[in-house]
Amino acid sequence: MGEEVAQQEFSRADRTRHREKVRRNLDVFARMLREAAFDTDDPMTGLEMELNLIDDAGDPALKNAEVLEAIADPDFQTELGQFNIEINLAPAKLREGGLATFEESLRHSLNEAEEKGSRVGAHQVMIGILPTLAEGHMTRDSLSANPRYALLSEQILNARGEDITISISGKERLTTTADSIVPEAACTSTQFHVQTSPDQFAAYWNAAQSIAGVQLAVSANSPYLLGKELWRETRIPLFEQATDTRSEELKAQGVRPRVWFGERWITSVFDLFEENVRYFPALLPVTDEEDPLEVLEAGGTPALHELRLHNGTIYRWNRPVYDISQGMPHLRVENRLLAAGPTVADTIANAALWFGLIRYLVESERPLWSQMSFSAAEENFHVAAQTGVDAQVYWPGIGQVRATELVLRRLLPMARAGLDSWGVPSEQSDRYLGIIEQRCQAEASGAGWFVERVRARGGEDRYDALRATLLDYRDRMHSNEPVHAWD
Repeated sequence: MGEEVAQQEFSRADRTRHREKVRRNLDVFARMLREAAFDTDDPMTGLEMELNLIDDAGDPALKNAEVLEAIADPDFQTELGQFNIEINLAPAKLREGGLATFEESLRHSLNEAEEKGSRVGAHQVMIGILPTLAEGHMTRDSLSANPRYALLSEQILNARGEDITISISGKERLTTTADSIVPEAACTSTQFHVQTSPDQFAAYWNAAQSIAGVQLAVSANSPYLLGKELWRETRIPLFEQATDTRSEELKAQGVRPRVWFGERWITSVFDLFEENVRYFPALLPVTDEEDPLEVLEAGGTPALHELRLHNGTIYRWNRPVYDISQGMPHLRVENRLLAAGPTVADTIANAALWFGLIRYLVESERPLWSQMSFSAAEENFHVAAQTGVDAQVYWPGIGQVRATELVLRRLLPMARAGLDSWGVPSEQSDRYLGIIEQRCQAEASGAGWFVERVRARGGEDRYDALRATLLDYRDRMHSNEPVHAWD
């Protein structure tokens, strides 16, 4: 959510006042896009990673408060579940070696945090869904102590009017219910950020949407939930269902979900914020005292508190971000599709593919999104989440093609050209795109490796097999040997 919010009750008057303020924010934002000077001179990139915590046996460790106290590093923050933490890396410029900087910083921080966290009996794991989560962990008691999480859970359940139902069919089938948003805590991710100008924002967002399916196909790392083998990237359907404020009747009426791929290509960042205001009631109608128009006309930069808080409760897979740094406003596309891991090297390779591809597509003479329907991009996304490296995706000029073959034959050269445009040193492009290439050649992924190992333990109790495999996974994660090289 990006904001500290205290536990509180909201009246009808609060909601009315908040709606008016959000609309005022939106009007000021539109004016800023026309008139204000956004920070676009030397775009920064960023990376955030959510991590899971396990104990020595491989079970979830509900100890994030103790772990954060032991780590004592402001780069690490609390997350929704007590078995989660998050690390935020300092922004970097790709032309100044940002990819290697991300890898080095991430490895150093995680190694140090692992050493300190182990003293309180908790170990970090980079994986999308903790495979050893059980029904007993899906209770309100697993929520982190921060009041904003309890408040958000309460508001989502109140808006829905009934318990949350999780129903996912994959290799196996899972149906369960929850009386809080704790299932959302099971969905940990890596977020890539790219700063862009208002004029280019739509192109970057459209490019990110158009390659979402390919991203998931070659990077899937969440095959199990509550002991069941489901989708290769089970985070996608789980997150879509875990924060759904709609009753069955509202779904039937076509009300949009809060976890949303979207429904059209855009022409401006304003399109996304305007959709937020038009389609989604506020979950957290907290109203700030700032008069955004007064601030703007006085030569300042409005915080647009309400618009940003509202945006933080609408979970687009590629989310628009308005932020302020050193008094200057800027815009970012936040890519939220992927799980972390299996290793830091794999994660940075995923980043290199994304940063490279979107830069190439933005600079292409004929935009890719003008050659394919939005619904085709969305179908690619869900097919890839379900089948991973086996996914058949649609690509303009080719038709249906295996995602790994598409990456090898067509997209890796595009990504390399895009990284060149960013000014990424060639040795970094070689290293990180080489990992993607070898992963595709081997048709390997974290999800595939995990499933094969658990199936090999087919004679064991499922949770015993998951624990043993997870501990093996954690050891290999620390080697930083990319997953395609795991035996």
